[in-house]
Amino acid sequence: MSTPVIIVLVVIGVILLLVLCVVGWVISTRNKFIRMEQDVENSESRIDVYLTKRFDLLTKMLDTTKGYMKHERETLIEVIQMRNPGVNASLKEKANFNEQLTTASRNIRMVAERYPELKADRMFNNLQQAQSEVEENLQAARSNYNANVASFNKAILQFPASIVAGSRFPKKDYFEAEEQKRQDIKMEF
Repeated sequence: MSTPVIIVLVVIGVILLLVLCVVGWVISTRNKFIRMEQDVENSESRIDVYLTKRFDLLTKMLDTTKGYMKHERETLIEVIQMRNPGVNASLKEKANFNEQLTTASRNIRMVAERYPELKADRMFNNLQQAQSEVEENLQAARSNYNANVASFNKAILQFPASIVAGSRFPKKDYFEAEEQKRQDIKMEF
């Protein structure tokens, strides 16, 4: 073989190696984005699970308070009118649902304060403890979701991975706190 043929074969080999490396990197990066996107969707699903559990607990707490309160119908109607956000609900709709549940929970606790017998009831206390646990789990799920969203959004914006992300992997929205929880708490004694 002549020297020019060897040089051409080496150049072709180097080009093929570079093409294989680029293709391998593109595939690897795309798969990474898919895994990260699935992590975001999984953490959003966990928020749905805790919102549903929270709704169920509030309904049970409401049933427990029925015997103790005269105006439970208003709260019951309010809780029933709130619908569990669908799987395809937007993050904004889920945040609104979360805010409605927080308001209903606050109303039920206010009723419990007015009825000492209810506060002493074991079932009601157990439900309150379960609700506290669900609140903590919901907070952890929101935090996990936002961490996954942050990682995903950073990954798709960084160059050169942003080339692979293109429009196939749009940025995800964060789960934001309700407006009333963003305000400073006024302490009055």
